[in-house]
Amino acid sequence: MSAREQLQAEAAKRILIFDGAFGTQIQNRKLTEEDYAGDLGLSADQKGNNDILALTRPDVIADITRSYLDAGSDVVSTNTFSANRISQADYAAEDQVAAINIASGKIARELADEYAAKDGRPRFVAGAIGPTNKTLSLSPDVEDPGFREIDFDELVAVYKEQAAALVEGGCDFILIETVFDTLNAKAGIMAVKQLEAELGRDVPVMISMTLTDLSGRNLSGHTVEAFWYAVKHANPLTIGLNCSFGADQLRPHVQSLSGLADTLLMAYPNAGLPNELGEYDELPETTASLVKLWAENGQANILGGCCGSSPEHIAAIGKAVKGLPPRKVPQPETAMRLAGLEPFVVAA
Repeated sequence: MSAREQLQAEAAKRILIFDGAFGTQIQNRKLTEEDYAGDLGLSADQKGNNDILALTRPDVIADITRSYLDAGSDVVSTNTFSANRISQADYAAEDQVAAINIASGKIARELADEYAAKDGRPRFVAGAIGPTNKTLSLSPDVEDPGFREIDFDELVAVYKEQAAALVEGGCDFILIETVFDTLNAKAGIMAVKQLEAELGRDVPVMISMTLTDLSGRNLSGHTVEAFWYAVKHANPLTIGLNCSFGADQLRPHVQSLSGLADTLLMAYPNAGLPNELGEYDELPETTASLVKLWAENGQANILGGCCGSSPEHIAAIGKAVKGLPPRKVPQPETAMRLAGLEPFVVAA
């Protein structure tokens, strides 16, 4: 049975649990520049480059991953949100991209297999690919709306390098997450499709959009429905929403997507909204009670946490939704569905 089929089989039985944030967990460990830099001898300071810890402090990443598995995660992600050539250029670490992703994939894979062997329950690894700090849809220069810092083919190559290394490291899926620009997501999809052609096998994608305002649009202006129609052709294993706001503000958008998407829905909101100090202080029980409402309404297949969430949040979510039936994947009527910034549906 393929990883895609295995996850679908598990998701038919119960609501599955994803993991939570890496960034805040790493910050809590008060690491020094020496921890980040290790003996790699890079020319720039590395403090804040969380992804490179897979090479310099793999014990830290393993410890965090283990804490989420202990909390009940069925799916764990790699600590590779910024492990791409564009983002790593800020740290003069472009040449470490493949090594970072392979190492992070192996850490998650080994732990997932260890926990699966203990109780026979499958654990899955999602190779996380963030949006980079560039956008294909918008110009960074207000006086030159046609200007782009990168082009589509360049971003495809960047994503493909990362995706190939994540698969080499043992990832089951590629998670294209925190999508603020739909065209960036399309570049990620293209990269994985090219990788599939080279490998001669299915590399399932999970896609997760992030909203930039309460009206329910991402930075490139797409509504949740339009975004789904724009990426549906990729046959994603999961579609969903992450980051953005807390679960309370994300609720209507999860509800909307749940009724549209004929695939599994994975949602992992922030632990509320940040306070005036930029910190997340929503209690695990609060987050759990909010996402439980989605589960009770049959709107979720996989639940987890994003910024500010912790193993305690994940454990509380798992406890809250235990025994609740998973969302039933809808079968929409056949119609031509197109996406601009708004959806356009031509009924038969």
